Amino acid sequence: MNLQVNMEHDRGVLIVRLTGELDHHTADVVRMQMDEAIQKQQCKHLVLSLQDLQFMDSSGLGVILGRYKLIHHKGGKMVISGANPAVHRLLDMSGLFKIMPVFDNEGSALSGLEVVS
Repeated sequence: MNLQVNMEHDRGVLIVRLTGELDHHTADVVRMQMDEAIQKQQCKHLVLSLQDLQFMDSSGLGVILGRYKLIHHKGGKMVISGANPAVHRLLDMSGLFKIMPVFDNEGSALSGLEVVS
């Protein structure tokens, strides 16, 4: 299976929706697309929606951590929304939840960033 990336920019927030599998085959492409969008869109915050992500390996963790560092360096926040149980477990075991919050859905994630009107 491959990976689809959908991005939306709204009020200084980049919302990235991943569908499929984030692994060593797809990590570099996702990394480049997200970096380009972060720089071009002048976004301060990032919501990473994993609702439709079926699989992720350590390469995916690297992508997430790298984008977190990039957003954090810009003074912004990064949050995760909608991870399925297997992906949620991997994120929890990696310790990423200690540095970035997870929300059940995008609406809650946007509220957590305090950007909902």
